[in-house]
Amino acid sequence: MSVRVRRVYEPPESADGVRVLVDRLWPRGVSKAEAHIDEWPKALTPSTELRHWYHSGAGSYDEFARRYEAELAAPEAAELLEHVRELARSGAVTLVTAVKDPDESHASVLARLLSP
Repeated sequence: MSVRVRRVYEPPESADGVRVLVDRLWPRGVSKAEAHIDEWPKALTPSTELRHWYHSGAGSYDEFARRYEAELAAPEAAELLEHVRELARSGAVTLVTAVKDPDESHASVLARLLSP
């Protein structure tokens, strides 16, 4: 099982495997052809309210991760999380995001939850 996180602005690599966009909005300045996205499960992304709360600076990354994990327990998100986990069991999966700091973002929370 291989799950990694990459920014959408980095050129795709053959080692990426299935590329899953984990942002709710399409990244600016990147065409669909350039991004090489295989799946875009929008319901797997943080809610608009949680994104706004976190980006306002009101809370810590740890609190954001806790709240996001709670959102991922909802049935639709849990089903999509399991789908991506199945993809990772079959081969490499790259979680693609436009965030500037992937290490302190929802993408790193997803990668942690998807890793064995």
